[in-house]
Amino acid sequence: MFPASAPENPLSSHPPSAAPQPPPLIDPTFLFRFELQLLHHAVTPDADGLELPESCRIPSLTALSGPRRDFADVRIAWDDDGLAFAVQVAGKKSLPWCRTSRLEDSDGFQLWIDSRCSPGIHRATQYCHHFLFMPTGGGPAMNRAIGGLLPINRARQNPHAPKAGTIQVHAKIGPSGYRLSGKLKPAAITGFDSRQFRRLGFFYAVIDRELGWQTLCLNRDYPFAEDPSLWAEAVLSDEKSPK
Repeated sequence: MFPASAPENPLSSHPPSAAPQPPPLIDPTFLFRFELQLLHHAVTPDADGLELPESCRIPSLTALSGPRRDFADVRIAWDDDGLAFAVQVAGKKSLPWCRTSRLEDSDGFQLWIDSRCSPGIHRATQYCHHFLFMPTGGGPAMNRAIGGLLPINRARQNPHAPKAGTIQVHAKIGPSGYRLSGKLKPAAITGFDSRQFRRLGFFYAVIDRELGWQTLCLNRDYPFAEDPSLWAEAVLSDEKSPK
């Protein structure tokens, strides 16, 4: 005769569900100093903007902080005529929201560049730039792409104001997103010298009122908009991108 088995615990087959994990107190990407390579790709914008190959794609490193869906494809390259960018935003159900009266809250692409790459500073110098590009909001009908330089809060000094024609931007609006591309001429970036200074301070954010924020690294709780020590480093590589 087999011994009588112990009565089954009615709770044993139904363990309590795990409690949701709180977000980390520190963004994991804060613990790293990232370095990226910007490939050399000679390109001149035309009436439709410009194209950059897949090899010029810049990752969003926020995946290190937890699962999330990137909604923007960001590509950046350089040549002796400046920095070129192409951004594709997908998954939208509404038109871009862009207002010149609320630039930093508008949909678009924001790029921070330090042409002297000074990772130890916490306040911007004259070599630190904050560029903003929007797919709409310009022109009398507010339907043209627009780009410009914004002041950086708490900056010790400001870069010179870019002259007309040194910031080029084009946009194409689609049924589920938009494409934004353009070029920053060397004259638009104070201190830019692709031969002597090959390392830049670098950060980007794609902002969308419908889809949220996509950044290079760090979340919105960190003051990357005004603290260059939180930016990554980008090296102007001599490697040419595939055509």
